[in-house]
Amino acid sequence: MIDLHCHILPGVDDGSLDVEDSVGMARQAVNDGIEAICATPHIRHDHDVRIEEVAGRVERLNERLRREELPLTVLQGGEVAETAVEALAEEELARVALGAGRWILLEPASGPLGDSLLRRVAHLAERGHRSLIAHPERHLSADMYERIAALIAAGALVQATADFFLRERMAAGMRALAAAGLVHVLSSDAHSSHGGRPVHMREAFECLAAIDSVAPHLEWMRDVAPRAIVEGHELELPFGPEGRAPPPPLP
Repeated sequence: MIDLHCHILPGVDDGSLDVEDSVGMARQAVNDGIEAICATPHIRHDHDVRIEEVAGRVERLNERLRREELPLTVLQGGEVAETAVEALAEEELARVALGAGRWILLEPASGPLGDSLLRRVAHLAERGHRSLIAHPERHLSADMYERIAALIAAGALVQATADFFLRERMAAGMRALAAAGLVHVLSSDAHSSHGGRPVHMREAFECLAAIDSVAPHLEWMRDVAPRAIVEGHELELPFGPEGRAPPPPLP
């Protein structure tokens, strides 16, 4: 498995506190069967993440994991706030693309999903990038399903938080979102080994396997799509919203 959204880089944002914390997160990942993680520090105005330093920080963490003999590879990435994306130069976008490919993990602004997010998806597409929408389930509104479906129609994919499928008060809503065809990949969005969401996805995929409309696409969601994303490839969607066939490709 590949975790596309994880704050495993030490000491750069509100994620891992230090390298020992990062090693602890890596151990959680290995125990869960995760073989690669995209380090996705926050790229937004309230975090002083220096984009030009991300690649070096990723390599230093990989060196430490090799010394620990942990079979996990950390890949480049970033969680890019929709409010910050238009100000990033092309070189900066390339440095925070998932796996250094062309997919951008795009974080919605606070509150309900709005038209501004759709405009940022179009903006990235004009610049040759595809968007992976981070945890839209946090942005509740009466028209959330319709908003997510519009983002998918515009060429975006959707990342849901794995741990939410395991929380009693959230599990039913997450299963409904997936059953409606509005979830494409899962990620941990973990921030520390000391508490909060752990680096795990296996149990959440087991939950997805029990959903009739999702089960036929489980391999695509767990393996095919994440690998294509980190390798910078295009993806053909095997399903659309409400389990319908996907819309035709954008011209």
